[in-house]
Amino acid sequence: MSRIGRMPITIPAGVEVKQDGQTITVNGKGITLVQVVHPDMKVNIDGAVITVERPSDEKKHKALHGLTRSLIHNMVVGVSEGFSKQLDINGVGYKAAKDGAKLLLNLGYSHPIVMVEPEGITIEVPAANKIIVKGADKQLVGETAAKIRSFRLPDAYKGKGIKYSYETLRIKEGKTGAKK
Repeated sequence: MSRIGRMPITIPAGVEVKQDGQTITVNGKGITLVQVVHPDMKVNIDGAVITVERPSDEKKHKALHGLTRSLIHNMVVGVSEGFSKQLDINGVGYKAAKDGAKLLLNLGYSHPIVMVEPEGITIEVPAANKIIVKGADKQLVGETAAKIRSFRLPDAYKGKGIKYSYETLRIKEGKTGAKK
């Protein structure tokens, strides 16, 4: 059995899970997330516990078993607690600001970069060099954070750019450090 797939998902108070065929709908705190699961996977909702079963021990079914359980678990956690990613901006003159639903980034280009918050995502700027991306959909939070990071990837020589807060950069030595 898949270690992840066989773990039951407990539904916290205030979260409602519905199943309509292969469509799973999770509601909580005014947020609704919908996921269509693979037709081979069987999802059982029994009171406050969700379990996922697979039809056979084929490699494809083993992979789908863990994936399906993880997707449903992420929806339940998303509507009850939410997900967040923190980004740090390093560099002289590099900064972020918030203007309504827009994120303004000055990253050393000749123009500021303007990004509109996607639906279901909130972007906070507690300081000029910190960005926090929050939302209920784990995939969308990660995708938005990766898009912000892609505007100025961290430089390997000076460490300038946008990086995740947990990320550590290994700064390379320049050409002057090489000996002949």
